[in-house]
This record gives sequence, C-alpha cells and structure tokens, in this order.
Amino acid sequence: MTTYPHRQVGLAQLSLVGTAPPELVSIAAQTGFDFIGARVRPVTATERAYDLQPGSPMLKETLARMRDTGVAVKDIEFLLLDGSEQREAWLRMMAAGQALGASSLTVAGADADTARLADTLARMTEDGRGFGIVPTLEPISYQPVSSIPAAAALARHAGCNIVVDALHFNRFGGTYEQLAGSQDLVPLLQLCDGPALRPASRDGLVTESRSERGVPGEGGFDLASLVAAFPAGTPVSVETPSDRRVAELGELGWARNLKTAADAVLQAADNLQKAGSK
Repeated sequence: MTTYPHRQVGLAQLSLVGTAPPELVSIAAQTGFDFIGARVRPVTATERAYDLQPGSPMLKETLARMRDTGVAVKDIEFLLLDGSEQREAWLRMMAAGQALGASSLTVAGADADTARLADTLARMTEDGRGFGIVPTLEPISYQPVSSIPAAAALARHAGCNIVVDALHFNRFGGTYEQLAGSQDLVPLLQLCDGPALRPASRDGLVTESRSERGVPGEGGFDLASLVAAFPAGTPVSVETPSDRRVAELGELGWARNLKTAADAVLQAADNLQKAGSK
C-alpha cells in the first residue's frame, strides 16, 4: 500500500458515519488509507449502531477484512463524559477496541465539574491498561473542555492523551505555542477544513462538526502549518463528514476525494518541514 512517507493516513468513521466498519475497511483499502477509526458506540440517537463486541458477526467480518487488506484500526470512539456513571459503557468499548487492535479511545469532556472529570479520566486510564487502550481526550469547541491547555492539564493528571482536531483547533483559537507544549500527549491528528469564520452559534458549531466539514486544502485553515507542527511520524486521520457530498459522490468517491486532498496537504507540510530544517 502506497502512503505518504513516514506518516500513516487514516479514514475516520465520521467521514462515512453511515458506513459499517467492515465496509469502511474495504473502502479505506481501495482508496489507499492505512487505517480506520471505528465508532463502537453511537454518539446520537439517530446514528446507526455497530455491534463490534467480542463474538459478534460484525467484529468477525471486520477482522477478516483487516487481515485481507492490511488496513488497521488505530482508534475507537466515542464517549461523551458528562458526569454520569459510564464505566460499564467504556469497559464495553475497550473490549471491542482490544479485539480490533486499537490503541486509543476518543472521549470528550462535557462535565463542567473539572475535579470529577479528572477523576473519571483517571479511572478510565487505569481500566484501559488492562485492554492496551489509552483514553484520548478531544477538546471540542462547544463543550466545557474546549481548548488544548484545558485538555492537556486533565490528561497529564490522568495519565492519558489528547487528540488535536483541525476544526476545533481553529474554532477555539488554538495556538502553535499550545501545540508545542502538548506534543508529547498527541498520538493522532485529525484533518479537515472549513471557513476561516467561526459559526455564530453553538448549534452552528455542532452542525458543522458533525455533518458538514470542508475537504482538506479547500477551506480557510492553514492545514500544512498545523501538520508541520507535529513530528513527521504523527499519524493523521481524515475526519471530514459531509452528508451532501457523500450523497453526490458515493462512499467510495468521497473517500477517494479525501485521500487525494489529504495527500496534497501532507506534501505541503513535508515541504514546510524540509524548508525549516535547512
């Protein structure tokens, strides 16, 4: 499989949220991606649920396609930590993730009680050790944990990681100084694009995030500089949902479009890194 040198590229589940993981593996293989992210727990009541628990038929089919194609699963998602008791949910997710060979579980902080959220993350991190999975806290622009400094402080307390998403980085006004101080916590960078102007309302932020992001390189974000701020070996997952364009292009066409666009951004980032090293 041909990939960008030194950097693995993945296809996030949200880019094709209605595509079951076995088919997502096949689409990723056909379009040149190295790995996928798998949504082992739905985020909204309207999402299609995928049963990837140990012993399930869908898990067996996903593993078979992974063996046949060489496409891996790096990350699983998604748990919104809202202050309620969710240990049973994350243990089930970790069991599915372990079966898939994943190493991280993406969560977001919706609990405004910082001390309680820190304790929850610490419990998750301890549980994750038995599964080989590290919780990865994603700062999201419309949630209580909305910035890199806030997420990094919680992650260092709990012993877990954070993920940097290009959309939220731009929407919460992230800085490269913040990235530099948190690089050791970031196992994965999520890539998408969008208008430079932030949506005016929370509802607008939610809609953009979940269903209408921009193709990498076609919006107002400086993605090459963002990618170049990380070591060349940092994996990149393309998380670019667009209900409209999936309907227009089909699942395979959309994935192919995203891979071509991501490769161009990564080449530009590589050029920046090479220029900076001279």
